[in-house]
Amino acid sequence: MAPMTVHPDQIYIEGLANNDSAIIHAIYKKFVPKVVHYIRNNSGDEDKAQDVIQEVMILLFNQAKAQQLQLTCPFDAYFFLLCKRKWLNELKKHSNKGVTIKEELTSIHESADEMVWQTEHFDEKQQLYDVMFEKLGEKCQEVLKLSFTLPSMEEVAEKLAVTYGYVRKKKSLCIGQLTQWIQETNRFKSIKNT
Repeated sequence: MAPMTVHPDQIYIEGLANNDSAIIHAIYKKFVPKVVHYIRNNSGDEDKAQDVIQEVMILLFNQAKAQQLQLTCPFDAYFFLLCKRKWLNELKKHSNKGVTIKEELTSIHESADEMVWQTEHFDEKQQLYDVMFEKLGEKCQEVLKLSFTLPSMEEVAEKLAVTYGYVRKKKSLCIGQLTQWIQETNRFKSIKNT
């Protein structure tokens, strides 16, 4: 199978990663109305639609920031499918009775399904990481957060008023502990096997 090429709509992903207000506004103007319409026609309302859209936008922002999102299909198809699946999951979670879905959109780009799966997989890993990160001690969290945001370990050491050697060792120990906790969870094992 030939490698997928990056779709021109990658500009939306890059715009999200850079927190570009013009791109974010364009997404809300071009793509959000279709999602709102879909959710309103499928047991939802405007507020529920906005909640789903906000969750998906945050997820896309996080994945774009992690530079793990290369769009290989139109943004419209990808965004709509992500929102649709998130909404269907919400309906399943909060309802014991059957849900009627009015399907009217059948032509979705074939790579959108694969991209949605990758994004959902990324979201699962991020949630697991966040839970385990919260278990770390305050000092570990501080060292790791600074090492992710500052360009060098020397700057981290300076900011914390400790030696470079201490910061390197502390970071290594904290990452080791975090990795161990993540790998010991059942969620990690199920994520790894998908």
